[in-house]
Amino acid sequence: MSAPLLEARAVTRRYRMPRESLFRAPPVLTAVDSASFVLERGETLGIVGESGSGKSTLARMVMAFETPDAGQILFDGQDLGQLSAGDLRRQRQRFQMVFQDPFGSLDPRRSVGWSIAEPLRAIGAENRAHRVAEALEQVNLHAADAEKYPHEFSGGQRQRIAIARAIVTRPELIVADEAVSALDVSVQAQILNLLMDLQDELGLAMLFISHDLAVVASICDQILVMQHGKSIEQGRATEVLNAPTQDYTKSLLIAAGA
Repeated sequence: MSAPLLEARAVTRRYRMPRESLFRAPPVLTAVDSASFVLERGETLGIVGESGSGKSTLARMVMAFETPDAGQILFDGQDLGQLSAGDLRRQRQRFQMVFQDPFGSLDPRRSVGWSIAEPLRAIGAENRAHRVAEALEQVNLHAADAEKYPHEFSGGQRQRIAIARAIVTRPELIVADEAVSALDVSVQAQILNLLMDLQDELGLAMLFISHDLAVVASICDQILVMQHGKSIEQGRATEVLNAPTQDYTKSLLIAAGA
């Protein structure tokens, strides 16, 4: 039996805070506390919780931007924390991230084609211009848009460009961290539909991070609810949405109008 595409095994992440007193040890913030989940190939796991619940920290550990203080993040059975820098760089083409603010991944001084090609340069890929054009067309933009600059696009178009940048390496996993929360509701729906279409077309798995349970409900197969760094409820989306067991999950459903 093959390993899941992505697995978190009791991962914990702590941060040392600024010292409050000369005579006391600096306080420690536990941002993620023994969180676990499994994501199978081609499925979408929604991680939902309020600001400060630990969901973005968990996403950064999945991307190996940060290393867990305890536990493991396994991608296709490999512990990302145990890989050499070279092996991790090679693995990274298989998982990519879409951020809340596309300006975070698009250099305003460079053409969007240059930014989209950046992950390809990192892995030494060839035929970069062709792959950039292909990625732009997959997100319903034009190949000629590669010559334009980020300020020439609307917010929704810039998020499409950020998605093109994420899929240009032909990954197996996309981590979307609040990828639609800064967009108008009508544009949110377009981006969610695009992500679902790409998932079908490319066979992607997706880790979808959001504070909005209504958005998560529209796109996810599985849901993980986080509160104060802990995973307090998880299961099939239909089960969590229709029969939540935790009061916190119920309050998120009420807030979402579900």
